[in-house]
Amino acid sequence: MKADVTLDCFGLLCPMPIISTSQKIKELKIGQILEVTATDEGIKADMPAWCKATGQECLGVEERNGEFFAYVRKVKE
Repeated sequence: MKADVTLDCFGLLCPMPIISTSQKIKELKIGQILEVTATDEGIKADMPAWCKATGQECLGVEERNGEFFAYVRKVKE
């Protein structure tokens, strides 16, 4: 998936990847995609839940070799 911006959350534990995502998404324009890279497995459940709660669109969370890649499309301010 092609992201407009990547946020590196490697080594951060819950809830820091979500807090960082919340701050970073404010810098994006509507329609842009944020890729969040993380090592905390909790992101698999946390990112979709955060998107649902905030009205952003979770495009999916992929796991590759123990690393997680979450994709969020900004759909509202």
